[in-house]
Order: sequence, then C-alpha cells, then structure tokens
Amino acid sequence: MTSLWKKPRHQQPESGFATTHWSLVLGAGHRPGREAAEALEELCQRYWYPLYAFVRRHIGDVHEAQDLTQEFFAFLLEKNVLASASPQRGRFRSFLLAAIKNFLANQWDRANTRKRGGGIKRLSLDLETGESRLGLEPAHAITPERLFERQWALTLLELVVTKLQAEFTAAGKAQQFELLKDALTGDRKGRPYATLALQLNMSEEATRQAAHRLRKRYRELLREGVAHTVADPADIDEEINSLFAALGS
Repeated sequence: MTSLWKKPRHQQPESGFATTHWSLVLGAGHRPGREAAEALEELCQRYWYPLYAFVRRHIGDVHEAQDLTQEFFAFLLEKNVLASASPQRGRFRSFLLAAIKNFLANQWDRANTRKRGGGIKRLSLDLETGESRLGLEPAHAITPERLFERQWALTLLELVVTKLQAEFTAAGKAQQFELLKDALTGDRKGRPYATLALQLNMSEEATRQAAHRLRKRYRELLREGVAHTVADPADIDEEINSLFAALGS
C-alpha cells in the first residue's frame, strides 16, 4: 500500500487545520472545554486498539491488560494529563505512547485508579475483539513500541478505507468500490481493467479514470485522518511516511 502515498509537489496549508481533533485539544491548554474533551474522547475511541496491543505485550493476563487499558483512558480523560502535552511535540501518537508508559510505570496511580472501582468512566471498547485481533499478530519478539506503531498505522488505514467505502456506498457506487478497491494498493496483478469495465458496464478508459479518482480520494482522506492526530500541518507528510515505514518494518 506504500506505493499509493506520494507527497504533493505543491502542498498548500491545510484549510481549517486549527479545528482538527488533536490541535483543538492542545489549543485548549490547561482548561479544556467540552469541545476539546469530546475531540479527545473521539481520538481515544478511534485509536484504542494500538494502545491495547502495547499493554498486552507488557501484561500477560488478558483481564488485567483489559482493565489497565480502560483505566488508562479514564485517567487520560478525567485527569489534567494534557497539561504536560507540548504543542511543540504535538503528535497524538507520540503523546499517547509516552503517557501509557508513564501510567504503567506508576504503581501508585494504578492502585489509586483501581480503588475507584465502578466509578471510573469507561469507554465503549470491544476488548474481546481486540484480543482476537492480537492473536493474529506474529509471535516473534517484536517490541511493544514497534507493535504499537504498526497497529496505529493499520488502524488509521482501516478508518480511511471504511470512510471511503461509506462515501461510495452513499453515492450509489458500492459495486464500483468493491471492484476497484484493489487499486488502492497500486497492485495491478488482479483483474485487468478490461474485465472490470465489463462488470461495471463502463469503457476501459472510464474504469481507469474511476480507479484514479478512487486513489486520489483515498490520499485526501489519509491526509485528513493524519491531520486529526498532529498539531501542525507541516508534520502531516512526515507522519504519513513514518506510519508506512512502521508497516514495512
């Protein structure tokens, strides 16, 4: 899938960037309002699995790992943790990894959180499915940090493809998406355009153009997704390159 990403030659500043999720959260500073709190919670809902994978590599007991993951998000959402987040180091991915490391290392905070019991705010996380997904990971000695980076990249790409599919379905082009989605990887070893054109009742050239538009929209949504996790639009390209590098490692 790495062949799909190409840095635009003349990239303009991201319009409306200041209102994206992570920049909004950081912009709230020490007194986050409702909008920033909701943005943070949405980010946590989207990217909980890479963090669970990280915790699970450290914690052998499934139930303990699940509890710790929930407790961490409660800690993140309820405490003023963001006061330590610097806009100059503003990537949600990096902040989250540093925060979970500190959380796991701090035995007092862990015990204090558990004393609250059922009073903590729990996100709606499908941890059982997360455990099943983790079982598909290779059993070799990949570090928890590398596993986190890899799962972050995969989660982001899954979110992008899901959104792209929803757009095509809403436009009455569900079949077109299903037949052309292999073009997202840049792999043309599958069915030739001539065959796809017959199935879509389109000319071969029109099919090629449709695949081109699909890839273009995918790149736009990818940039949009990454923009929500960084504080500066100048970081988008570097973040995308880092995520693809994590997939190749």
